Amino acid sequence: MTPVLEACGVALQGRLAPTDLEIPEGQLVAIVGPNGSGKTSLLRVLADVERTSGEVRIAGEELVAAPPGRRPQLATYLPASRDLAWPISARDVIALGLPRPDSRRVDHVIELLELEALANRPVDRLSTGERARVLFARALAPEPKVLLLDEPLSNLDPYWVLRLLEILREAVCEGSSALVALHDIDRVTAFDRALLIDSGRFRADLSPNEMLRSSDLAEAFRIEAGPSGWLIRRSAGPRSSQ
Repeated sequence: MTPVLEACGVALQGRLAPTDLEIPEGQLVAIVGPNGSGKTSLLRVLADVERTSGEVRIAGEELVAAPPGRRPQLATYLPASRDLAWPISARDVIALGLPRPDSRRVDHVIELLELEALANRPVDRLSTGERARVLFARALAPEPKVLLLDEPLSNLDPYWVLRLLEILREAVCEGSSALVALHDIDRVTAFDRALLIDSGRFRADLSPNEMLRSSDLAEAFRIEAGPSGWLIRRSAGPRSSQ
């Protein structure tokens, strides 16, 4: 498969070791790892938010060299924070994700995320889950080649967890690819591929089912599979909080 995202030697000093990564077109990829492992740093580096070294290409184009109007069509980044202090409407927040005005596209993602009743409300008066859907709609609006999403399923009720996974699958079937940091490791089964990152380095790159059985995952999270779910590995030593 032809890679749509190619990262070579990307790094962030003190947070992410030099890393290579390829994501094929149409692939839905989960990133898992304990708190502070480097999931957010990896996404920020790939999105060109911050980077110490390395290069990122999306569909053959170097992301850092792409003009502002082109970048949203190559990659969009959804941060883990849902804070929005601006007293502007949800519709306007979504429109900010587009490289040029396109009311029809805004209307489409509003309908897709069932935001019609919220579209004209100030985003600073929405719940955290409602803001999460608005920000996801903004990331989706420009139909990027690559979606870089940090914990998009957090703060959502069960319906919206399942619905966002459906929408992501539809997006990759239409030609996008997605790299998604997850808090709930059991959700990796909805993905095509799972990456484990720990201490700023990749530890495993496996199919979802292989990842859930992986000794690397058990060691990184200090857990083990039990007869009715995950259990704490009592032999595990303390982890650094760094």
